[in-house]
This record gives sequence, C-alpha cells and structure tokens, in this order.
Amino acid sequence: MPDASSIRMIISDLDGVWTDGKIIYSSDTREIKEFSVRDGLGVKIAQRAGIPVGVITSRKSKAVERRCQELGITDFLQSARDKRQDMLAMARDRSLEADSILYIGDDLPDLPAINSAGMSAAPSDAAPEVLAAVTWKLTARGGQGALRELVERLLKSRGEWDTIVADFHGAKLTTPSL
Repeated sequence: MPDASSIRMIISDLDGVWTDGKIIYSSDTREIKEFSVRDGLGVKIAQRAGIPVGVITSRKSKAVERRCQELGITDFLQSARDKRQDMLAMARDRSLEADSILYIGDDLPDLPAINSAGMSAAPSDAAPEVLAAVTWKLTARGGQGALRELVERLLKSRGEWDTIVADFHGAKLTTPSL
C-alpha cells in the first residue's frame, strides 16, 4: 500500500468527480455545471494542510475556470488530451515526482493517470475498471462530496485530520467562497 505521508499534491479530474457527470446546456449554448460546496471545502482544507489541488479535464468550460479561480486553484488544465502526460507536467511544474501525486478520476480516460500516480481514488459511481485500479474506493458519488471525502481520508491517514478539525472549533471562518 502506498504511503499517504508521501503525497504532496492532489490532481483531480472534474466531470464525474466534482460533478455528477451531467452536462446541462441552456438554450443560448451556455454550459451549466453544478458543484458541491463540500468539495470546495475539501479543496480549502487540503490547501490549509499544505497540499495543493490541481484539476485536469478534457472539456473546456467557463464554469470550471470560475470554480478554480474561486477556490484559489492555479494548477488547472482544460481541453486535456492525455491526462497522464498532463498530470506529469503539472507535477514537474511543482518539482514533484508522480509517486507524490494522489490522482482522483472516474472513467476510462483517467486510467493512465491513475496507474502512474503514487496513490489514486475514485467516487463510488466510477466505471468498474477505474474502481478496480484505484488505491481508495470512496463512498461518495461524483458531485456529492467525493473530493471532500478524499481529502479527509488522506489527512486521517497522515494523522493530520484532528489538527485541521481543531482549527475549525471556535475559529472565525476565514476561508474565501467555497
């Protein structure tokens, strides 16, 4: 089993992880995505613990760009064609090796990145082939707190969760928009 203490960055697919995988088009060709605030809190908790979160998605959407900006995510790539190579490039940009990355994805295009990362995870409703390949099978479905669950599980495995929770007791919320 890989060691959670060696993880230095989380890189995530978006559709099917942060969303339920549905794409809604309005009549004026705008794309609408629905995000869980729980996942936003997961990002902020990871960042608070010193673990940056990156996003790699094969689609291009203004909603994704806005969500990443709101959460302070500077490592995000849209229109990805090779998620493994993009993950490795994102890691290199931070002087990290693949074995220090925890990748979360939900479907077949994520498998090369899942197989190359130090650790991996998938929402409970991921493709069976993905669930068979990942380190951690999450109980949450995509778009319903899967990323938040992943961050909690990682920090508990590292023995850091209680410190994070203690920071929230009685403290004023200083986290920007979730």
